[in-house]
Amino acid sequence: MQTRRNQNRGVRINEAVREEMALILRDLKDPRIDMMTSIVKTDITRDLKYCKIYVSVLGDEVKKEEVQAALKSANGYIRRELARRLNLRNTPELTFIMDDSIEYSIHIGERFKEIQQEDEARQKLQENPEEEA
Repeated sequence: MQTRRNQNRGVRINEAVREEMALILRDLKDPRIDMMTSIVKTDITRDLKYCKIYVSVLGDEVKKEEVQAALKSANGYIRRELARRLNLRNTPELTFIMDDSIEYSIHIGERFKEIQQEDEARQKLQENPEEEA
């Protein structure tokens, strides 16, 4: 029973950190952090000392590097804001990790649309073979 309670607590803390991080990102005044930057996931250790924050940035590699540098330089401010907003015993050390899952899902969605259009075109040709000539 104790481990289930701890698991729920970990999930709640991860979700609270993710929500607060999203709000803190919107408050940052660094022009390198684009509005298309989002927090995908947070993974905090059980002892609440370390937290990996998965960040998604839509754009090219240069834009991703700029956002990574901006987050690294604002790490102290972000950590202080997180401590102020969340009442945790320890404020975790933050590590920002770039995540391409959103871009990948967009790419896969586009591929599905292309395949669907090809299938529809192929189906029309099979229904009306005289239109090809």
